[in-house]
Amino acid sequence: MSFFITSEGLGDGANLGGLEGADAHCAALAEAAGVTGKTWAAYLSTTTQNARDRIGTGPWVNAKGVVVATDVENLHSAENNISKETALNEKGEIVNGRGDEPNRHDILTGSDATGVVSGGTCEDWTSAAEDGSTMVGHFDRTGGGTDPTSWNAAHPSKGCHLAGLQGTGGDGLFYCFATQ
Repeated sequence: MSFFITSEGLGDGANLGGLEGADAHCAALAEAAGVTGKTWAAYLSTTTQNARDRIGTGPWVNAKGVVVATDVENLHSAENNISKETALNEKGEIVNGRGDEPNRHDILTGSDATGVVSGGTCEDWTSAAEDGSTMVGHFDRTGGGTDPTSWNAAHPSKGCHLAGLQGTGGDGLFYCFATQ
């Protein structure tokens, strides 16, 4: 496994403890799932780093061994293999999407479709304030927003707090990629 959606957020909306806290959460979840010896990076852009530049070169496979993308260019193209069936959590489970209760398909990214910072980043992932916003993607490639089928840039959130993220179908979850 070299790619997953977090099965749980950190419980404080988009306050992930910055990139360091998000990366550590990825590593802890992977280790709890029995995946060791890898370096993990959260797919999150900040005011100084783009998500696409943090995640290594690929290829990336889910917990079932299915390739979701061969490299960074493939990941950010229409040919990637991210869907509700392939964007599994670290336990190999399907994450609730649109139509499921509760809907958890809004995935934090702070990125545009090319993986470059776009809009807010909830103070570089240190804020759970009601004001502010960040870009989210739809792993299940469905729903509303500016680009509802985008896995990484579907629409802005309704705040950085957990209630705001849940209000549009999120739960503070994010993507994790093994960088090596």
